[in-house]
Amino acid sequence: MQAISVHDRDAGTEGLALTEMPYPHAAENDVVVRVHAAGFTRGELTWPGTWSDRAGRDRTPSVPGHELSGVVEELGYGTTGLTVGQRVFGLADWTRNGSLAEYTAVEARNLAPLPADVDHTVAAALPVSGLTAWQGLFDHGQLAPGQTVLIHGAAGSVGSIAVQLAREAGARVVATGRAADRDTALGLGAEVFLDLQSDRLEDAGEADVVFDVIGGEILDRSAALVRPGGTLVTIAAPPVVRPENGRAVFFVVESDRVRLADLAQRVRDGRLRVSVGEVRPLAEAPAAFASGRGRHGRTIIRVVTGGPDEAAGLR
Repeated sequence: MQAISVHDRDAGTEGLALTEMPYPHAAENDVVVRVHAAGFTRGELTWPGTWSDRAGRDRTPSVPGHELSGVVEELGYGTTGLTVGQRVFGLADWTRNGSLAEYTAVEARNLAPLPADVDHTVAAALPVSGLTAWQGLFDHGQLAPGQTVLIHGAAGSVGSIAVQLAREAGARVVATGRAADRDTALGLGAEVFLDLQSDRLEDAGEADVVFDVIGGEILDRSAALVRPGGTLVTIAAPPVVRPENGRAVFFVVESDRVRLADLAQRVRDGRLRVSVGEVRPLAEAPAAFASGRGRHGRTIIRVVTGGPDEAAGLR
């Protein structure tokens, strides 16, 4: 099969190339997915799991990308809950070959059924951003109706979903970002927007939950904006400055099949918009990795280039 692989951790994005790789083995409780669309995170080449397995052993050449949407091709021994030919989406394991390939092996528990009327490119942009937004707001931040949440980077892939989820949950949303993000954030449901380049962050006032995806100085200054009993949540780095009378949480997103299904249903119902920008073929994935962060939604790699599901017949 064709896949994007990398051999040298010091080569950076220049080490990424379209290559021939062995068809993946479906271990116990795995499925092999014929990948239709895949998402990636540009920082993946710095993650330990990109280069070693769960036991710490070198696993190069490595296939990056951990978000995927496609069709079940094969079931491993003992796998239940999914069937061959079923549309699915979800997260590939961090320490195994990923989704920038024609086929990938994934633990069945990390995949959710994908409704027929949700496009693969949209589904591939949802797992990391959607789960991160939900877990940050509700699992870690314990956001409740009537509370105020301050969301940094509100027009980004995680932030834009967080704004929508918080608004639907009955929270008051204060958003931050760059000036060009104002209309997007307000259009998604934010009540107030602060330009981090020209407005004073402290003018945001206190919040029950501060959700940070930026880190650095913004994260440090945000600790003072947490109300007593509130929570500072971040995915950027463990907080150095902590709220005086609140909690601080740094977390890494975890797969959740039930929540993935819920998010897909929200997309299907029109209650959740997922921002997809460029859609590029598999051969252009190295260039997509190397390019700057998109300003108009996630870049998604379309692995199958035919009609939405007809290419499932290429098995």
